Amino acid sequence: MTENIKVQRRRVTLDSQLVSYWEREARRLDVMAANARWGWMARTYARKAERARAQGARSATREAERQASAVPGSQEGEPRT
Repeated sequence: MTENIKVQRRRVTLDSQLVSYWEREARRLDVMAANARWGWMARTYARKAERARAQGARSATREAERQASAVPGSQEGEPRT
């Protein structure tokens, strides 16, 4: 006997994947900036890390908007009744 238990699945969207990607990329660039031999390379890596954080923030904003507009208990593709 199995009971039908509804488990709310975490939606994996491109934006949610991009948030974690850009966070990892920013950390990687920060390490490269810290280990750079020349100041101009460190500044270049630091600027790239800032751009990565900005892109991650944009994806996080879109993901938050998507979650706020989602109807509780409804999954994509399921008809609303």
